Amino acid sequence: MKSTLFKIIGGALLIALGVFFGKMFFSSSGESTVPMPSTMQYRNVGLSSDTTQVAQRKEFAGQVIEVRKGGSIQEAVKSANPGDLIRVFPGVYSENVYIDKDDISLQGVVIKGEWPTLDGKKQINDAILYSGNGILIENFKIINYKGNGIMGQAGNNFIIRNNWIIYTGVYGIFPQYGKNGLIEHNVLSKIADAAIYVGMCDNIDVLHNEVFDSVAGIEIENSRHCLVENNYAHNNTGGLLAFITPGLPIKTAFNIIFRNNFVVNNNHPNFGAPGSTVASIPPGTGILIMAADDVIVEGNIITGNNNTGITIVDLANGDPKANDPNSEGNPDRIVLLDNIMFDNGNDPTGEIKAMMLSQLQSKGPDIFAFGGGTGSTIRDKNRYRTFGLGNYGQAQIADTKEVKSMMLNAPVTPRSVSEHELGEITYYGVCAGCHAFGTTLIGVDTQIIKEIYVDNPQGIVNYITKPLNLRKDFPDMPPQDYLSAEAKMAVAEYILKMTN
Repeated sequence: MKSTLFKIIGGALLIALGVFFGKMFFSSSGESTVPMPSTMQYRNVGLSSDTTQVAQRKEFAGQVIEVRKGGSIQEAVKSANPGDLIRVFPGVYSENVYIDKDDISLQGVVIKGEWPTLDGKKQINDAILYSGNGILIENFKIINYKGNGIMGQAGNNFIIRNNWIIYTGVYGIFPQYGKNGLIEHNVLSKIADAAIYVGMCDNIDVLHNEVFDSVAGIEIENSRHCLVENNYAHNNTGGLLAFITPGLPIKTAFNIIFRNNFVVNNNHPNFGAPGSTVASIPPGTGILIMAADDVIVEGNIITGNNNTGITIVDLANGDPKANDPNSEGNPDRIVLLDNIMFDNGNDPTGEIKAMMLSQLQSKGPDIFAFGGGTGSTIRDKNRYRTFGLGNYGQAQIADTKEVKSMMLNAPVTPRSVSEHELGEITYYGVCAGCHAFGTTLIGVDTQIIKEIYVDNPQGIVNYITKPLNLRKDFPDMPPQDYLSAEAKMAVAEYILKMTN
């Protein structure tokens, strides 16, 4: 018990120190940015130099391009070469920025509390999209976009940190199909799906972020080898999530650690798009594990979540509409270690309420497990109010202190795309963020798209270039006109050949 308290106190101190240094950083009277002498390894300067070094191990040898109020960030990207740093000074920039080059760093300069602000004015779909490798995005305020704040599209070795993201539509920070990434010290709120959404990725650290007033706080979906640590998730519908969405090209989610997070009062009404996966998350969900394997929950403070503190469920019960024979739907080998849990389950809803009433109880449990799954364990079942843990064995580990990071020891090989792979990579990195095969994610089922456009790839190209929302039960699809003509035709042909 003492070791658990020391871990939790240590985690709280880390967050407090992060807040302290964050306040110093964000309220500086001078320029809050990284100094740039030509010999400085700027990618190794910051609040997490250890993980930053792993993501992008390079000396700065490029040019510094400055963008000031009235200028264009996108024009700076167009003129930049791999290795360059683009510094953006305070001002309002209403544009979509697309980075399709490798090793570009986009760095805001905060002066006397004034931020460089990307404002979509509720008209522009996405703030920043990147498909390049080795991308750094830091120190921006991003508001009022319709689609995404920052979205990665199959780029590896990325760093997204120290950003303030509010009202950016479906997702706040959304790396899709990337490897070896760091998401840290960001503040996100009022996002209609997931504030931070790690989709079909590998080797990702999500550290020291605050997420609130969103449907899902931090969501690890169809991803592997992820560490989610020292985050503050509060007043979302669901705080932290690890699950499999059927119908996506990557069929597994495993080796995920939720450690030393504050998961508090996640009772916000669900305002997700009707029919989407997250629209089924019950308000009051602290942590949700659905069909993911090898998930460890350790050292978290989980309190005030009115439905349950932790819910563990299989696909058959968590998403009954799902039908993907290639996705194994059971949560296997879940490990529940020492967590502080109290004041959860005060107002359970739906099936959990019904099940608790069948036990002559009106209060929801700290930990609720239902459905299939094997090999799961818990350190001390008697510490918590539980339901459905009858087959959970004794945990064979006490902690995960040997795991410092899920990122790799060196940057992974930058992703290169051959002509033969162009359609597949475009689908994985762009389309699969909203479209799944055989089920509804955010956009229309890919199987339905395939049926509508039989033998007509040009029809898909025309639509993704200039979409028309003909279905009022789906959100507007953002135009993908920034993609090359070759990529659009390749992904259209790939969709028409899909079978699962």
